[in-house]
Amino acid sequence: MDGVQGVDGAEAPLVPSEMRVSDQDRDSAVEQLSEHAAAGRLTLDELEERVSVALAARTRGELGALTRDLPGNAGRPAERRKAVRWMIAVMGGSHRRGRYRLNRAVNVIAVTGGDEIDLRDAELDGSQVTLTVISIMGGANIYVPDTVEVEVSGFSLMGGDTEYGAPRPPRPGAPLVRIRSYNLMGQQHLPASSACARVVAQGSPPRSKGHRAA
Repeated sequence: MDGVQGVDGAEAPLVPSEMRVSDQDRDSAVEQLSEHAAAGRLTLDELEERVSVALAARTRGELGALTRDLPGNAGRPAERRKAVRWMIAVMGGSHRRGRYRLNRAVNVIAVTGGDEIDLRDAELDGSQVTLTVISIMGGANIYVPDTVEVEVSGFSLMGGDTEYGAPRPPRPGAPLVRIRSYNLMGQQHLPASSACARVVAQGSPPRSKGHRAA
């Protein structure tokens, strides 16, 4: 059926926003959203939320709503916040959350302390980020959106790594968070992650009291 039945029996033409979209249209929207995320206009969590809507969209109007607040050109802005390269906690706790920009390679060091790192509101410089996490008698909790891809490698001596979160596979083409974990004399005592995020944990939890995992 090409139109909507009018009062007099004639078919009224569909407005453009009601036209059905194809798989190619959805893939194009996902690519456009990814480019805006790489330019810092969308956080990792915002990207995943909009992509999930794009993949389920049926009409042009639904796809158009996802980029309505974004410029037509996804080019990088002239100025961006400084990218984070190091996260260090020595005999204490470090908490990184909210909106911040990640360098493509980030070093996370915890010595007799802990790092609490929430990547859900972070900005990425590309389609992947590598975190090298070194823990000595300490640990790190790393939170990511539930649909991104996570790769964990490294080794532990007198300690270990524990992963919490949903078992669902990442979406095709999702951003990649690569974690290289090196742990010495750490131990995992971690709360269950929230339903909307996955936590990859290393070593012992932060020593600060009264802090609840996101």
